[in-house]
Amino acid sequence: MADEPLSAADAEQEFWKHLKSSNTGMLGIDRPGYHSQPMTAYREEETGTIWFFTRDDTDLARDIAGGSQDGMFTYGSKNQEVWACFHGSMTLQRDQAVIDKHWNPIVAAWYPDGKEDPHLTLIRFDGDDGRVWVSKKGATGFFFEIAKANLTRTIPNVGGVADVDLG
Repeated sequence: MADEPLSAADAEQEFWKHLKSSNTGMLGIDRPGYHSQPMTAYREEETGTIWFFTRDDTDLARDIAGGSQDGMFTYGSKNQEVWACFHGSMTLQRDQAVIDKHWNPIVAAWYPDGKEDPHLTLIRFDGDDGRVWVSKKGATGFFFEIAKANLTRTIPNVGGVADVDLG
C-alpha cells in the first residue's frame, strides 16, 4: 500500500493546524517563469483566506497591483509532516482590522512608520484547489518504510495525500 487513506477534510485540518505553528511558505503568481518567494502567512481557516504583509514597492505587490492575479502558495511544515500546494486568487488590500489582528514585532521591523507606513499593504490569497500530503511517520518511520519496501519489493507507505478545496 503506497498511501494511507486521507480524507480531504482531514488533510485540510492538518494543513491549517501546521500553518498556525509554522507559517512560512512560498507565494507567487501562477504563471510560467515567475519565481515564488518566501512569505509569512496569517491564516483565516474559516474563510480559506491567507494574508501576507508586504510593501507596495516590492516586485510581487507591483505585479498584483493591476488587479486580481492567479497565485500559488506552497508549504512545508517545519516538522515535515505536512506539505501542500494551493492555487488561488491574490489581491492587494489595506484592511486595518487584519493589520491590527496580526501586527507583531517581526512585521513591524519592515515598516519604519508602523501601522501607518504608506508602503504597508496586504496580499489577500483566497485559496481554492490544492493538494495536501500528510505523513506522521517521522524520520525513523520513513526509513523503516524504505527498508521494508526494499526488502519486500513493495512500495513504501509514507503517508496520505488528498485534494482539498479551501474555497
